[in-house]
Amino acid sequence: MSDKPSETTAGNPELSSMEKILELNPRFSRREMLGITGLAGIAALTGIGSAAFAQNETKRPRIACLVSYWGAPRSHADWIITKLLDGYWWNGAHTPSRVDVVAIYIHQLPESGLGQKIAKAKNIPIFKSVGEAVTLGGKELAVDGVVIVAEHGEYPTNLKGQWMLPRWWIYQQVIRVFEQSKRSVPVFNDKHLSYNWDEAKWMFDKSRELNFPLTGGSSIPVYYRTPEIELDNETPIRTSLLVGDTADEGALFHCVDLLQAIVERRKGGETGVKSIQCIRGAETWHWLERNTWAEKLLESVRKKFELKPGHFQEIESPNVCIIEYNDGTKAAVISGKGVSWTYAGEIKGHNDPTLISILGWPGPFAQYHASNAQPHWITEMMVTKKEPFHAERLLLSTGIVAYNMESNWENGHYSAVGRLINTPFMNMTYRTTRGAQFSKGQRPPNTPYIRGFDI
Repeated sequence: MSDKPSETTAGNPELSSMEKILELNPRFSRREMLGITGLAGIAALTGIGSAAFAQNETKRPRIACLVSYWGAPRSHADWIITKLLDGYWWNGAHTPSRVDVVAIYIHQLPESGLGQKIAKAKNIPIFKSVGEAVTLGGKELAVDGVVIVAEHGEYPTNLKGQWMLPRWWIYQQVIRVFEQSKRSVPVFNDKHLSYNWDEAKWMFDKSRELNFPLTGGSSIPVYYRTPEIELDNETPIRTSLLVGDTADEGALFHCVDLLQAIVERRKGGETGVKSIQCIRGAETWHWLERNTWAEKLLESVRKKFELKPGHFQEIESPNVCIIEYNDGTKAAVISGKGVSWTYAGEIKGHNDPTLISILGWPGPFAQYHASNAQPHWITEMMVTKKEPFHAERLLLSTGIVAYNMESNWENGHYSAVGRLINTPFMNMTYRTTRGAQFSKGQRPPNTPYIRGFDI
C-alpha cells in the first residue's frame, strides 16, 4: 500500500485519522464515521484513546509569565500579559489569544494585588519561584515559552541613574532549568535585557549557546506610524536623529530601540556600534551647533510640527546620546517635547530629510493601549519558534543605553560632557530581512478593561 495520502485525506487531520480507524475497525462504514463529530467523538466510539490523535491537533503554546510587579493597571505586566490572556488588537481588529498562560511568578507578590486577582479569576497558579513556574512544580521544563516582564516595582536606582530591575536575575534562573532539562523554549524579555552590559551579553550568548529564540525590546517600534512607512532594506542612510522623551534610562531605551529598528535597514546592514557618548545640560546645544547634520535634522522636525524657533531649547534637562557605527554612519538621540517620538534621517539622493513619527499614544488606563502589537509578535515567536527580528538589535539597543548612562561618570565623578566610550565589543553584524511590523489600520476603541472585579 502506498504511504502517500489520498487527495481526500491529505491536509485534513480528521479524515486522515478516520481512514486509520476504518482500517483498524472494518465494522464501521465510512458513512457512519462521517457522522461522528471530531476526533474526540471518533475516539469515544472506537475505544481508541484521543491521545493517539493528539499529533494531528494544533497545539497552543503553554506560557510561563515571570514578572517583577503586577499592581497598578499601568504596569507592563498588566499591559502585556492581559493581551496574552484575552487577545489583542492587531491591524484593525481584535485577535483572540493563541497561547495559554499556565504559570505565573511575581517577585514582589504582596504588592501585586492586581496580578493576584487576575490569576485567581483565570485559574492560573502563582508559583513561589521562577524554577517552579517554568517546571509547573516538577523537575524539568514543562512549558513551551517564557515571558519575562520585569519593568516595574520598588527597586533601587544606582548613582548613574540605572534602574536595577531583576531581569537578569529572573532570566538566569530560567537558563538553569533549560540546562538541567537539556531543552529550551522561546524567551521574551520586556524592554532592554539588563541595565548592565555584561549581564545583557551573557543573556544573548546563552540564547545562541542553547539555541532558543530570544526577543524583547520596546513597544514603540511596532506602534502606529505617521506616515505608515518602513524604510526599504539597503536604504542609503547617511545620518539619523531620534527626537523624544529621554528623561531617564527607561525613556531613553524607547528612543534608542526605535532608532535601531530603523537604521538596521541601512545599506550594508547593521555593522555594530563603534562609540557612544552622552552630553547633558546646556552643552547639548553647543554640541548641536558643532554638528550641523544633527542641527539640520532637528530643524526639519521643528518645521514639520510647526513649532516656534527655539522650542526644543526650552527643555529643562536636555541631553543627547551620540552614536557612531562601525561603517561610519552617525546617529543621535536628543531630548524633545511636543513631537512624541520622531525619527529624522538624511538619505542619499533625497533633497529633504525623511521623517517618521509615533503619534497618538493612548492613556495608560485604556484597554487597547500601545502594547497590542508587541503581544502579537510575542505570540508569533511562541507559535513559529522564530525570532520576529534579530536579537542582535535588542542587544545593541541595550548596550547603547547602558554605555550612555556610563558616559557621564568615571571613578565616581560626574561630567556633563560625558567621555566618549569606544565599544569594539558591540560589533554585531547582520542584514535584516523582516517586513514592516508596526500596527496599521483602524485604531482600537479607547475603552477600559472589564475585569469582573474592582482593582
